[in-house]
Amino acid sequence: MVVTGAATWGVAASPAFGVRTTDVSGVAVTTDAEVAAVLALGSPPPNAFTLATDGLRSGLEALPSIARADVRVTLPGTLRVRIVERTPILAWRAGDALLLVDRDGKVIADAASADATSAARAIAAGLPTVDDRRGVGAPAGGLVTEVQPVPAVGGQVGPIELDVARRLLSIRPADLGSPATGLQVRLDDEDGWTIQPAVDRPWTAVFGFYSSTLRPADLVPQQARLLRSLLAGHEAQLLRIVLADGTHGTYTTK
Repeated sequence: MVVTGAATWGVAASPAFGVRTTDVSGVAVTTDAEVAAVLALGSPPPNAFTLATDGLRSGLEALPSIARADVRVTLPGTLRVRIVERTPILAWRAGDALLLVDRDGKVIADAASADATSAARAIAAGLPTVDDRRGVGAPAGGLVTEVQPVPAVGGQVGPIELDVARRLLSIRPADLGSPATGLQVRLDDEDGWTIQPAVDRPWTAVFGFYSSTLRPADLVPQQARLLRSLLAGHEAQLLRIVLADGTHGTYTTK
């Protein structure tokens, strides 16, 4: 027993089994600097037999962009890290930031930041985008709403905003009977949610503000159908369309 114990201690203390290399896979949105900050092993390198990997895994999974991580040590001294990132479903432009948001509303990265990865920028370019023009702390059109603050990396898009954003971003010009090449979705303090053609069409449709009780997000499809009926045969003349609900709307013309 004494001999065995001494041998085990010798292996655990031997510099030959120091963790000197790191093999990381699965990162795209997560920056190398973020991963390196969590995996900083120090000097001298820790021993492969005594390195506590649970803390490293927890540290990685605390990063906004990472859903889960697997951290293992292989002999003689390699730290192998397999990362699964959160998947963004939409982008959220807020000031100078272009935030990537996953299906749960988690803000996982800023694709417009100076240290954003090229993959993050490419992903953002291909995602439907909300143009959030609200002022920080500004009143929401003088109405009582449940609008959450402008999001930031590591934060959360409010559940109502996420629901409305997903519904509005899914509307295509063809759904409205419009020949426009695309639609822009905007959120501001005066009108709430609006959509307008990306180019060549003058109109703006005001969908307004939503709440979980008085004006729920499931009103959006009804408003979209009303918008289609109002645009029919008049799109080129319309400037501003206010969709009070699914059956009542007003508009101004050129």
